[in-house]
Amino acid sequence: MRILIPQEDLERRIAELAAEIDRDYAASDRLVCIGVLKGSVFFMVDLLKRLKVPLAIDFFQTSSYGSSTSPGEVRIRKDLDLSIRGKDVLLIEDIVDTGYTLRTILDLLRFRGARSVRLCALLDKAAAREVEVKIDYRGFEIEKLFVVGYGLDFDEHYRNLPYIAVLDEDAPDVPSPS
Repeated sequence: MRILIPQEDLERRIAELAAEIDRDYAASDRLVCIGVLKGSVFFMVDLLKRLKVPLAIDFFQTSSYGSSTSPGEVRIRKDLDLSIRGKDVLLIEDIVDTGYTLRTILDLLRFRGARSVRLCALLDKAAAREVEVKIDYRGFEIEKLFVVGYGLDFDEHYRNLPYIAVLDEDAPDVPSPS
């Protein structure tokens, strides 16, 4: 494993993103921040702790139906608890790669009557993009690499690393937790 984005760079960029979001939502009294589970949790918590605008928090979780489905076809595993009709929505995601799942989620949020929908993503893997997804607040653009840490995982391992690392393709299998 090699560190791609150190903890200090994450903290600095998240503070900058929070300032941008505070500026853009200064007049909003209806901001709903929605985290995409599970990967966004670390990023979302650190980002929201820095925001000054009034906000509500909710979570969304999806999964694909399996390898036999077409891209973008997702199953909702955990839906929103809050109504977003007439509210400003900030969707918070750890990484954007192909864009299929995120485009589906963004379209659904708009369909449900949100006043506005914006996307905040910690990582943008633009080289992997297959469908267009507008990222309103981007942390870092990265190459087409398999990364872990700061919420991102490999088979539920490495989420708790305080930095983003590239997982070597030649790395041995992850040991079972004891």
